[in-house]
Amino acid sequence: MPRFYLEAELAVGKTFELPAEVVRHVNVLRLREGEEIVLFNGNGKSYPAVLQALSKRSAQALITQEEESDNESPLDITLVQAVSSGERMDFTLQKSVELGVKRIIPVSSARSIVKLGGERAEKRVARWQEIVVSACEQSGRNIVPTVSPLMGFKEMLQCLPESDVKLLLGLNQAQSLKDVVGNPKKIVFMVGPEGGWTPEEEALAFEAGFQSVLLGKRVLRTETAALAAIAAMQTLWGDFVA
Repeated sequence: MPRFYLEAELAVGKTFELPAEVVRHVNVLRLREGEEIVLFNGNGKSYPAVLQALSKRSAQALITQEEESDNESPLDITLVQAVSSGERMDFTLQKSVELGVKRIIPVSSARSIVKLGGERAEKRVARWQEIVVSACEQSGRNIVPTVSPLMGFKEMLQCLPESDVKLLLGLNQAQSLKDVVGNPKKIVFMVGPEGGWTPEEEALAFEAGFQSVLLGKRVLRTETAALAAIAAMQTLWGDFVA
């Protein structure tokens, strides 16, 4: 059943005017009046609804049910992702949400090819948040991960959430992910840009309590590394079947 995010206080029995971007999607899918869709607003619940008064430019939906759903990962993963170029960043954010991350902190690093600032950075973050919402629509998640404002490396180290373990993907002083001590549930995981972290950035991270981990013997691209590591964490400590 098609799912759509709606920024509103959803409730059974209420009828909502759907925003233009949702109306466009409804028409692309060739949905008709009387068909069912699912709405969600990020509160962890889903709201089956029936389409009403559908036209090319407008649509309404009557909410018929409120459903609890337990499809969130038991892991609370914060992905600290150095900004990568082209569509790599978009791809990383989209797939990391599908894999269950709870929040994303984009960071500018010394070796980031893409340099963002000011209004351009704000627009890019807003675009990334849209990608996150779309990934939730696709994957069935009813809690929407947040994308933090773009930060510098040192600023990011001062703004991290509470965690059981802080991991950095790198080669210096690295151990295998499966050798991380304990059974962590709150994880901060940091992935560098195309050129990797600088020695200074790694040193600052180690001072802040990060442990370095690696994934096998092969060198992975930044977008591959983040997703492979999150999948491995879900297998080791989360809800993937080992």
